[in-house]
Amino acid sequence: MESMTLAPRSRKESMTEMTEYVLPQHANALGNVFGGQIMAWVDLCAAITAQRHAGLMSVTAFVDDLMFENPVKVGEVVHLSAQLTATFRTSMEVEVTVTGEDLRTRRRWPCLHAYLSFVCIDEEGKPTPVPPLLIDSPEVEASQALGLERRAHRLLKNARQK
Repeated sequence: MESMTLAPRSRKESMTEMTEYVLPQHANALGNVFGGQIMAWVDLCAAITAQRHAGLMSVTAFVDDLMFENPVKVGEVVHLSAQLTATFRTSMEVEVTVTGEDLRTRRRWPCLHAYLSFVCIDEEGKPTPVPPLLIDSPEVEASQALGLERRAHRLLKNARQK
């Protein structure tokens, strides 16, 4: 099955929102959530988005550089929001935004922003075509174009490292 024969899908259909309460087991000695815990939640949120879009298992292939902006402490909440930004032949890019929230004051702050690449796989674990992203607005068209640029940079960077 070629990707040209797959029906395009709207990114609205695959958007994912998650909320996690930071408990002591999620935090370091300073009471801040572990970076690795945030990364696990980011990967999970993005994987749900990728699999919703593809309708098949999708595995993490690449995570762009991560920079933690602000901490989230025990007793606060982590919000994750993921959306598909671009599709390619057998892979797709998902953007995840993470914010913290103090439930008492309702103050929110940025924590992390990341792009992850996923490969869609079939029952044998082989890469398989991804349904194209439905280009239904100028915003989605720009998102697909920027995703293609980021993918080209990733591939170039990977080629240089070999």
